[in-house]
Parts: sequence; C-alpha cells; structure tokens
Amino acid sequence: MAKVSSKRQITLPADQCVVAHINAGDDVESYVDRQGVISIVKKQVGAAKGLLKGIAANTDVTEQESLESAVN
Repeated sequence: MAKVSSKRQITLPADQCVVAHINAGDDVESYVDRQGVISIVKKQVGAAKGLLKGIAANTDVTEQESLESAVN
C-alpha cells in the first residue's frame, strides 16, 4: 500500500506502472472526480490530435466575444 509523504508525494506500485506503461521520467496528469477518486493518466504526445476534427466553427462570433463569454 502506498503512503503519502509529507510533501504530498505518492510512489506508484511497480506492477501498476507496468500495466499503465508508466516509466521513470514520464509525464502524468491526475484528476479527481466528485466522489474523491483520483485517476492518474500518462500523457502521450499527439493524444488529442484530431480531437476537434469535423466540428464546425461559429464564424458569427468574434474572437473577442468568445473570450468575453468564457470569462463571464
């Protein structure tokens, strides 16, 4: 069982790293859902490539209007 250090660091068990293909020096992201479950995901170059492909842009909205709507 892993323990959290005083610096809030956690060592992942080696067998879990093997299954997740996580190696020393890899970049990972962590997420917490509403139930408090923490997920750790290995970041991969190009993982989001093509994610927005096929989504039409609304050309009626200016970039400034888009930025303002995101802030408000």
